[in-house]
Amino acid sequence: MVLKIDYEYLLSLRQKNPAWRLLRVDSAPLILSFLNRVFIEANERVISEPDLVEKLEDELYSLRETYGESAFPRMAADYLYDWAEPDKGWLRRFYGAGGDEPYFDLTPSSEKAVSWVKSLAQNSFVGTESRLKIIFELLRQIAEGSEEDPEL
Repeated sequence: MVLKIDYEYLLSLRQKNPAWRLLRVDSAPLILSFLNRVFIEANERVISEPDLVEKLEDELYSLRETYGESAFPRMAADYLYDWAEPDKGWLRRFYGAGGDEPYFDLTPSSEKAVSWVKSLAQNSFVGTESRLKIIFELLRQIAEGSEEDPEL
């Protein structure tokens, strides 16, 4: 069966898909860069709430130094709880077996959003690489064409 990608399908996806909703929010650069750094680049599956709060507090402090105190006015824990709300679905907050300390892990939707953003940079690199190959091939042809005897 072929998936029909029409207006209604895309409208529904835009409204309901957590990855797409993440890409639409104004704070997407903060969320995506933070989640990428602490989960994906660090190869962490699960992070305790206190550790994740501390990492986000450090991130927010740095951003506030650059963009001003009003850039991200809420506390780190407030952002994390918001990102884990069911209507967002960018993080999953849960309690470990037999423990009372909450943990967070990254949802597949957030991983997809990060992966898609990363692919934007990769596509431009592929284009540049193929253009360089074309240039080198043209230079080789010019060099061969300028010799009276191409075997030299």
